Parts: sequence; structure tokens; C-alpha cells
Amino acid sequence: MRKLILSFLFIINFSSISKADNAFDGQWVDLTHEFSEETIYWPTEEPFKKTTVFEGHTNAGFYYTAYRFCAAEHGGTHIDAPIHFSEHRNTVDQIPIEQLIGPGVVIRVPEKANEDRNYQFTVEDILDWEAKHGVIADNSILLVDTGSSKFWPNKNKYMGTDERGQEAVKKLKFPGIHPEAANFLVSKRKIKAVGLDTPSIDFGGSTFFKTHQILFDKNIPGFENVTNLDKLPTKGFMVIALPMKLKGGSGGPLRIVAFIPAK
Repeated sequence: MRKLILSFLFIINFSSISKADNAFDGQWVDLTHEFSEETIYWPTEEPFKKTTVFEGHTNAGFYYTAYRFCAAEHGGTHIDAPIHFSEHRNTVDQIPIEQLIGPGVVIRVPEKANEDRNYQFTVEDILDWEAKHGVIADNSILLVDTGSSKFWPNKNKYMGTDERGQEAVKKLKFPGIHPEAANFLVSKRKIKAVGLDTPSIDFGGSTFFKTHQILFDKNIPGFENVTNLDKLPTKGFMVIALPMKLKGGSGGPLRIVAFIPAK
């Protein structure tokens, strides 16, 4: 872990880095889905829209492009700020930067999630992982790999329906985190944030969103629709999760990446 932290500190010392330098030894992994017309949003939200302001050569002879986009806070790879489900908790712009950067761990449950698309990640999953890899270190960012990312952007396979509107919400089916596991994480462990490769940290059939409520009451944000978790080691990497800084926002588009230092 000491090597990991030192490597990360070295990387972010941009003032000493030039393009010609081999400034670090390791691998970056992008954990973010690109935003496009295929991006998956909650059935009650409008889809992502990108329109062209200008594209081409100007009258002055130089090439120029500019676009506009319109998107809901919650869709694609995004962050849920605690205010999303807990009154008087952090908005997206109030989340401390240090809470969005830290050592990561991945707990994988793809087999269970394939058998039950409404599978809920459990305390037992955590304890089984810890029996092999040690107790989750304080101030870690926990990522749950359900294997769902491979279905993106097929809405039927990824979230259970491609229908839109309030009635479609009843047909949602995807894995999430069980409220008992959320309670365990806030009472028995000390994590900075939690993320997973599904549209919500609560499972698709949830109607009360208890996991959101439990984590957000403790100002623990959630990262949703994360990808490429299968490319990460079980632990020993750093996570950087920087959202659009929307004043008073309940969430927003997120660029999340991981750095795996060379051994």
C-alpha cells in the first residue's frame, strides 16, 4: 500500500512531469462509459442529447467545432451525492475531493448476479472476500463487480427493460447492494464511497431505496453505471472519481478512472 500511495503522489505532481518523461510505471483503466445517444438513463428520464452548434470550416478558413448537450444528473456513469436520498447531506459540489480519491478494492459476484438479475450484494459476500484478502482497509473505495457491464448498452439485458415511463420502473431488474450490507459498511467498516456496474446501488426491484438512504445518511456517495471492473485487480490500485461540479446538485456525470502501479 505504501508503494501504491507513493506512486500515486508521484503521478499527480504534474509540475515535474514533461511529455517526454517516463513519469510513472503502471496502468490507467477508464471505468467510465462514454456519453452518447446510446447511454442508459432511468426510464423516467430523457435520453442524452447532443446537438451541433457548428462543425466545419469557417468563413475565415479555419476548422471549428462546438456542440451542446443535454443530460439528466442521473444517467450513464454518474455520481449520486448524499443529498439525493438524505436531507441536509452533501450536494455533489460539497463532497470533499479527498473522499473521491483513494485506494480501491473490488468484490466480484458475477455468477450470483447472472443467476438472479435482482441479486443483492450481501454481508456474506464482504466477509468471504475478507477471508481471502484481509479486512477492507479504512478509507477505501469499494467497487462491486456484478458482471453487468458486458450488457451495456442493451437496456433489456442491462436493466431489464427498454421501455420508458413510470410503468417501466416496475420492470427494472438488475443487481444492487442489500441494505444489510450497507448497514455493515457504515457501522463496521470505514469506506469513502461505493460504486458498481449497474444503474443503481439498490437492486432493480427496490421501491424504498434503503441502501441509498443508509449510505447517504452517512455522507457516503455512490458511483453508478461504472465499467471495466473486470480489468482491475482485487485490490492495490487507486481510484479517482471526479464528477461535474454542479452547485446544489444531487448527482452528475462522472469521469472515474483507476491507476494500477506496476509491481
